[in-house]
Amino acid sequence: MTSVTKMWPILTATHQYDKSLSTRNRGVGQMIKAPILAYLIETKNGRILYDVGCDYNKINDPSLRAHYYNPEVFEFGAPDMDPAQRLPNQLKRLGLTSTDIDLIFLSHLHFDHAGGLCDLCGSEVHIQADELAAANQADDLAYFDNEVAAQESWVVKEGEYDLSLGVRAISSPGHTAGHMSLWIEMPKGPPVILAGDAADLIENIEDEIAPGNCWQNQTELAIESIRKIKKIAHDERAELWPNHDIVFWKTLKQFPEFHS
Repeated sequence: MTSVTKMWPILTATHQYDKSLSTRNRGVGQMIKAPILAYLIETKNGRILYDVGCDYNKINDPSLRAHYYNPEVFEFGAPDMDPAQRLPNQLKRLGLTSTDIDLIFLSHLHFDHAGGLCDLCGSEVHIQADELAAANQADDLAYFDNEVAAQESWVVKEGEYDLSLGVRAISSPGHTAGHMSLWIEMPKGPPVILAGDAADLIENIEDEIAPGNCWQNQTELAIESIRKIKKIAHDERAELWPNHDIVFWKTLKQFPEFHS
């Protein structure tokens, strides 16, 4: 049994960068266009958001963009994001507001997964203790300073746990110290595992290639996590969804359509 009733993949932005940022030591010099996704999961107990995309203001305010996406250190620049892609505007298409989100589950605290929290004030936010600690060491350019400071609504977790009946947090470190994937038992059809950045592309899954950026260069830890979620998918006959694969994303229901 599951409490899940529907799930919406939501495109919040796109980003163009060198493929080797997704596939470690592979694809150098090949530019790819990657979707930046959030997932809205409706359950009988409330609504869960898995990741929240970027901070629109840091992309579109010239002074903030120059600071946070300084081309001298941020080689591939800022993602492309328009006002309609801000999560409150996307939720509005479903007749919802940010107050209708009961829980935000962050896979990790990189800017393209946690930045949009500024548009979703008031929701309970779950993050791993290891992730929060690593993000505040400030040795990874993908963590933006004011996005990794814990707020009153943040609930710091350790390890795997159930968010709701049929929704389970899966530990998948490697890309970052406290990275989490999400198991979702759908009301019809096979379960879905949202890999998050444990696997950007189908290629990461099929060839067991680590993400380009790994916490403290722990490539093997990242590969272990890919193998772990692949095994769960195999054993439970689940679908394993990569996170930044535009070809794969196009096979999914396009918002506001949903999976059920």
